[in-house]
Amino acid sequence: MKPVSNPAAPQPPAQPQGNWTDWPITTGDWVYRKDERGSLALFGATDEPATVMIRCDRPRGQIFLSRAGAVGNGAKMVLRASAGLQSYPAKSSGGTPPYAAISISPGDIMLDRIAYSRGRFAIETTGLKSIAVPAWPQFSRVVEDCRR
Repeated sequence: MKPVSNPAAPQPPAQPQGNWTDWPITTGDWVYRKDERGSLALFGATDEPATVMIRCDRPRGQIFLSRAGAVGNGAKMVLRASAGLQSYPAKSSGGTPPYAAISISPGDIMLDRIAYSRGRFAIETTGLKSIAVPAWPQFSRVVEDCRR
């Protein structure tokens, strides 16, 4: 007997192959902004929703890193940089468009690893396509804003 396929079941996305340092960089640019909550940097293609966001929420004393896409319960987000990697529990933001988000202490060493990474860092999230993002100064500026 043949197994019955479920066409409604979501298929896992095709993942980039090889070492993360060889993955193509996701298309886009970083933009830095300040607002009443602190500061944020958005990465993505012009005139499209951001692919990646980093926000300094000064009232909460936290940094939030989000990437496009929804995740289920128990999801993890792994951040990779030249000097190491770290895994964090991820949750869907519940907004439209959906984002998977993690909360990070401004003093977390992984933020420094990303700032000093060799030109890129990677974001691997349960159920979403892994991406490589350029490590530009806008990312670090948001981190520094939250450390002041």
